Amino acid sequence: MSEKHEKTQAQSGAFHAVLRPYRSLGPAGFALVMALVAGVSSITGAAFLLMGAWPVTGFFGLDVLLIFIAFKLNYRSGRVYETVDLTPARLVFRRVHPSGYQERFDCNPYWAHVNLVEGPDGRTRLGISAQGRELTFGYFLTDEERRDFASALKSALFAARTRTGF
Repeated sequence: MSEKHEKTQAQSGAFHAVLRPYRSLGPAGFALVMALVAGVSSITGAAFLLMGAWPVTGFFGLDVLLIFIAFKLNYRSGRVYETVDLTPARLVFRRVHPSGYQERFDCNPYWAHVNLVEGPDGRTRLGISAQGRELTFGYFLTDEERRDFASALKSALFAARTRTGF
């Protein structure tokens, strides 16, 4: 976020966060990986073609296609994001799926409770409950990111309830 945007949020008494899954391979890296896979498959396929095993060549092309499809599906799933908007009057969670479908959970921040459940193996689950309803969110975050976000959201909820600002 820009400094100007953060100051505007702090002055308005609002907390805003956007949670997105991390993807380590950018477009340039994807192109490089696909070029390497296609190159290796082409060379290997050509070698089999020269040995007279021409039907095998098609399977090398199929491998490249399947790897391409797997990457595209992975990138598509990475388009999901979640937003958290908190004001002294309202807490709103919104999850936007890659298809565009949106889920929304809103409640009064005075009734909201942040739930960070730690399993025996160190795995965590992050959720929020209010007035008999519960929402689990941040499933794509790492366990440490869930802990950090739970702490930040608890602090923001406390500030919203006491109206001291953020």
